[in-house]
Amino acid sequence: MVNREIIVIGGGLAGLVTAIHLQNEGVKVTLIEKKAYPFHRVCGEYVSNEIKSYLVSLGVPLHHLDYKEISFFQLTALTGKPIKSKLPLGGFGVSRYGFDGLLYTYAKNLGVEFVFDQVMDYSFIDSQFEVTTKNTKFFSKLLVCAYGKRSVLDGQLQRSFFKNKTPWMGVKAHYQLAEFPDNLVELHNFEGGYCGLSKVETNHINCCYLIRLQQYQKFKNFEDLEKNVLSKNEYLKRFFENATLSFEKRLVISQVSFENKTRIEKNALMIGDTAGLIHPLCGNGMAMAIHSAKIVSECILDYQRHKNRLKLNSDFAKKWKISFKRRLFFGNLFQHLLLQPKLTNFALQLVGNNKFIFQQLIKQTHGKPLQ
Repeated sequence: MVNREIIVIGGGLAGLVTAIHLQNEGVKVTLIEKKAYPFHRVCGEYVSNEIKSYLVSLGVPLHHLDYKEISFFQLTALTGKPIKSKLPLGGFGVSRYGFDGLLYTYAKNLGVEFVFDQVMDYSFIDSQFEVTTKNTKFFSKLLVCAYGKRSVLDGQLQRSFFKNKTPWMGVKAHYQLAEFPDNLVELHNFEGGYCGLSKVETNHINCCYLIRLQQYQKFKNFEDLEKNVLSKNEYLKRFFENATLSFEKRLVISQVSFENKTRIEKNALMIGDTAGLIHPLCGNGMAMAIHSAKIVSECILDYQRHKNRLKLNSDFAKKWKISFKRRLFFGNLFQHLLLQPKLTNFALQLVGNNKFIFQQLIKQTHGKPLQ
C-alpha cells in the first residue's frame, strides 16, 4: 500500500500548476504522468496575460522562457478583408514543449513527487481513493484529474461523451517563416474548420487547426488536405507556400469532443480539458487550464481547514461554473459562426469597420487578470 496526501493525475498545464500551488502551501503532492518531459502537445500555444501575475505569485520563473509578447489578433474568412485588432490584455507565445518543461522542473525543485506511469482506473472507498496504474497502486485522501481531453480513464468511468463518436480532429506542427510577426496571433477560417498561427519562443510558428474528419478522409494525407482545403483561404495559402515544416510529422488528436462533461467523478475533481474541452475560441485554453488549477487549489486549501468533502465538491463546481460559463458560451457561439462561411463573411463585414465592437467580442472570450 502506497499512501499519498494528494494525487494529481496528468501533468499538463492544469495538473502542473495545481501541484505547484499546493506544494507552495506545504501540501505534499504526487503527480502521475504517463510521458517523460519535455514533449510536444496539440495546442494553440498562445497564452492570455490574464494568468501571468498568478504564475509569478507562485514563483514560476517565466523569465527563463524567451516567449513572444503578443498584442494583436487577426481574423480572416474565405473571402473579404481580414479584421485586425489590439488584444485588450495581450498575451504571450510559448511552446508546450518549453512551458510544460519549465513547470515540471520548477515543481520538481519544490518537492512535488513525479511518477511516470499510466493510470488505468481509480475508485473511492471508505473515504479514500485507490489509484491503479500499470505498475502499482496508490491511496490518497484527495484526487485531482487533469489527464486531458480523452483517456482510457474516461471509458472506465463510463463518462457519457466517451461513447459518442465525434467529427473533429486536431492537427499541429511548427514551421519556419522569417517574416511572420512576433506580436500577432491569427485565426483563419476554412471550409470545415479553422486554423491558428502564432510564434513561440523558439522563433517557430505554431500552426494548429481543428477540422472535420470527413475533410481529411477525402485526401488521406495532410499535404493534399492543406493544399486543397485550408489553402482556399488566401492567407493560409500564402503561409503554406512560404513556410518550412520543422516537425518530422504533424501531431494529431482525433475524437475531439465538445460535449459537456461532469466536473466531479467519484469524488475526484476534474480540471482543464478533463472537465470539459476548453474551446479553441474561448480566448485560449492554456489560460483557462491554469485558471482551473487556481480554483481547485484554493478549494483544496479550504478543505484542509474544514474537512467537509461535500462542501469541497460543491464549492469547486460552483466556482468553476462562475469562472467559465460565459466564456464557454461565447466560444461555442463563435465556433458555430466560423463553421458557416456565409455567416462568417457577413459578421466580418459587420464588425470590420468598428474596432470597438470587435474588441468587445474578444473580451467575451477572455477573463480578467487573476489575483
